Parts: sequence; structure tokens; C-alpha cells
Amino acid sequence: MATANTQSNPGSGDFSRWRVILPVIIGLCVIAWLFHNEFSVEVWKSVHFDSRVIICIALAWLFMAGRDFGLTWRFRSLTDKDITWKQALRVNFMCEFTSAITPSAVGGSSLGMIFLHHEGINLGRATTLMLTTLFLDELFFSLACPFIMLFIPQNELFGFSHNSFETGLKLVFWIVYGVLVAWTALLFLGIFVKPNGIKNALIFIFRFRWLRRWQPAVAALGDNMVAASRELRSRPAKWWLRVFSATILTWSSRFMVVNALFLGLVPAADQLVVFGRQFVVWVVLMVSPTPGGSGISEWLFTEYYGDMLHNAGIALIIALFWRIITYYVYLIIGVFLAPSMLKAPRKNTDKNKLTQK
Repeated sequence: MATANTQSNPGSGDFSRWRVILPVIIGLCVIAWLFHNEFSVEVWKSVHFDSRVIICIALAWLFMAGRDFGLTWRFRSLTDKDITWKQALRVNFMCEFTSAITPSAVGGSSLGMIFLHHEGINLGRATTLMLTTLFLDELFFSLACPFIMLFIPQNELFGFSHNSFETGLKLVFWIVYGVLVAWTALLFLGIFVKPNGIKNALIFIFRFRWLRRWQPAVAALGDNMVAASRELRSRPAKWWLRVFSATILTWSSRFMVVNALFLGLVPAADQLVVFGRQFVVWVVLMVSPTPGGSGISEWLFTEYYGDMLHNAGIALIIALFWRIITYYVYLIIGVFLAPSMLKAPRKNTDKNKLTQK
């Protein structure tokens, strides 16, 4: 599960070439392997890129733009408009870039506090804001699951054949979701109810010898919870509604990229099931050990959606478009943005400065 990196040094952003190249190589190797085993030229020829397909691919890009707008809007709202739309968009792109070059389980977006600091936000406040985004994302997943299960039968969500892949996928999903709900509850208690109590409890738990190596990071997390609690408890309901609406827009738009691709290439597919399965994919990818889920994402997509398609070749084509739109484009953007984002931070522009601990 992605956690806030409370120990990161704002001046140490090592975006070396291999961090960008490695996930690309992993992803392309898996795609090449899948193409070699399951793809044929006839399948590609069977796809007619008529006006409907082109419009749906454009719609997929539009949904991804909606995802970028949602995150940019959220950064603007979280900072009380202390940063411009352009600055918020830069922070959004850099968060996505670092997520693409770090393992999903680590959570590259937690470096957002460094990028907010670069745009002139006090580092202590920036850390609080990133802890808030973490809570909002986890809250969305925790609340969205019951709604998805209410409208989509589990046998359609996880497949009908009950083979080893589907059984394993279902098991991993429920384990990760259970941990996610527990983590969300911990964040809620730590931010809104008993910040000092949760901090002390975490420090006590991590005193045990086999956990002691993580105690400094946990202590820093506890300090950030206490700092976040002071600022966030005073926020009005309207503010929370705005930032959570931006969170819903962000994730829903990301999921609907695949809906648009299916609409163009497999119009007979059940769009509600396609959407629900994207939710499952992103929950499972939260524990991916590879940078940005590269390799695992492509394989998981083709296996998971295979029963909704008439052949595996179509699944590979959709998976390729999906990864280009939602992943590779951010690697390219990040490569160009990273040098400027590693320069000295801008002058502090906070209107409401949070004392840095």
C-alpha cells in the first residue's frame, strides 16, 4: 500500500535514466512475449479503424484528460488556490511520473510533497496535503467497493470459469482491499479522532525488534498525522466535498479509459463489468513490485479481460492502447519536466503557513 514518504529529502530527486528505461523495458518485454504467444496479423487486420473506433480512442484520451483535470483541481483546492492551475498541473504530471518509475507498493506519488514545496508551498504544509491526498484516495477505494459489488455479481466481476488465475486474483483482491480498509481507518483515526494516541500506539508497536528498523519512518508518519489533524479538523464540509469530488472524478475518469476502448473495439461488452474490473485491476496493482506495475499490468489485463473477448489478440491491442494512454505518455512528459522540478524551490507563497516540524 502506498504510504507517504516522510523521510524524503526535497533536494534529492534522483530521476536517473535507468529509472525511466527499466519500466519501459519490462513492459515492452511482457507485451512482446504476449504478442509472440497469442497475437496474429489476422487479428490486427480484423480491427477496422473506422470513424467509430477513432472517436472512441479519442474519448479514451478525453477521459485521461478528465483524470488530469481532477487531480489538478484537487491540488488547487487543497492549497486554497495558493498555486496556479499551471503549477498544479505540473505537480500532477510529476506525481504520475514518479509513480511510473517506482514500484506501485512504494507509492511514487508520495513525492508530491517535494513537488508542492518546489512550487512555493511550505514543506510541513505540503507533507500534510500529501497525507490528505493519500487519505482521500484510500477512502474512495474503500467506499467504491461496496457500490461495485452491489451492481455487479461477483461471478461476472471475477470471471465464470473459476480457474486458478481467477481464484488467485479474487484472493489477492480481498486481501489487499482488507488491508486498504484497515489503513484508511487508521488514517481517519490518526487525522480526525486521536492523532496523538495513534502516533504513540504506532511507536509502541514498532519497538519490537523485528519492526524496529521502520520506527523512525513510523514516528515521522505520526508527527505528520498530528500536524495534519490540526489543519484538517477545521476544514468546512464544503471544502471536503470539493476535494473528494475531485478524487471521484480522478479515479472514475481513469477507469473509463478502458470503457472507451472497449466501446470502440468490443462494443458488445458489458460496460458496467468493464468499469468494475478496472477497479479490481487498480486494487491488485497497489501491491505490484515492478515500477508503475509495468509487465504485471499488461499480463493482468489480457488474462483478466480475456473471457469478455472473442480472442486474446484483441485483448493485447486494448492493453497496448490502455498503457500508452495511462502510463507511457507520463513517462515522456516527466522526462521533460523533471530537470526543472529539481531546481531550487520557488519562494514560499503560502497564505496559511503550517509550521514545519
